[in-house]
Amino acid sequence: MRALIVEDKPYIRKSLRNLLKLIEVDVEVIGECESVKKAVIVANACKPALIFLDINLTDGSGFDFLEQTDNLTFKVIFITAYEEHALKALKIGAVDYLLKPVDIDELQVALQKVSQVSIPEQKQQVQVAKQVWNNEDSKLILSLHDSFQVIDLNELEYCESDKGYTTFYCANNKKYVVSKTLKEFEIRLTKAKFARPHQSYMVNLKFIDKYDKSGIIHLKSGKKIPVSFRKKEHFLAVFLKWNNV
Repeated sequence: MRALIVEDKPYIRKSLRNLLKLIEVDVEVIGECESVKKAVIVANACKPALIFLDINLTDGSGFDFLEQTDNLTFKVIFITAYEEHALKALKIGAVDYLLKPVDIDELQVALQKVSQVSIPEQKQQVQVAKQVWNNEDSKLILSLHDSFQVIDLNELEYCESDKGYTTFYCANNKKYVVSKTLKEFEIRLTKAKFARPHQSYMVNLKFIDKYDKSGIIHLKSGKKIPVSFRKKEHFLAVFLKWNNV
C-alpha cells in the first residue's frame, strides 16, 4: 500500500516512518509533505492509496487539502495532537485517527480498520467529519490535568503564554491553564477572529475597547495588552479591518 505522510513536524514524520517499519503491514511511504500546497501536488501526481493526514498544517488544515485534491481516491488516517479534534470531528465522522505521539498498537489497529473501508465509504465519512469540524469553530476543548474543558470562543477574551504554558481568560472571570504553547492554538484562534499583537498574547477582537497608538490594547474588562513593535503594523491592519475602517 503506497502511503503519503502529510505532517508539518519533521520528528512526527520520522517517528511514523520508523513505526511503519516495525509492524507487519506492507506500507511503502512514497513521500512526505508539510503543507497543503505541496501535499496537493504530490497526491495528484503520485496517487497514493493511503494518506496519513495531520489536521493543522503550515498553510491550512487537512480538510483544505482534501478539498483541493482532484479525486478522493485514497484512504485517510488523520493524525492530531488535539484530543478535541479526535473526539469531535474524527470520531463522530467514523474516520480513523491517531493521537500524537503515535502509539504503535494504535497504528496497527488503524491500518486494520482502514483496510476494511471502501473508497466510497471513506468519501462519505470524510464529508461527515469535515462538516462537524466546520461547525465546531466556536468551541475549543482544553485538555486540563484532570478533565476536558469546553471553551466558548465567543466568551474568550484573550490568551497569555509563558514558559510553555498558555492561560485562557474568559469573560465570566474564569481562567484555564494548559501545558501547551500559544503557537499550537494560533491557527484555530485566528480563524475565530483573534489577533496576535505580541508573542505572548492572542486577543479576541470583539473585546477590544480601544487601541493606543503608543502600542497598548485596552480590553473592555480593563485589561491592557502590549503590542510588540514587530507585530504592530499587522495587528493594526487586522484591527482596522475588523472595525470596517
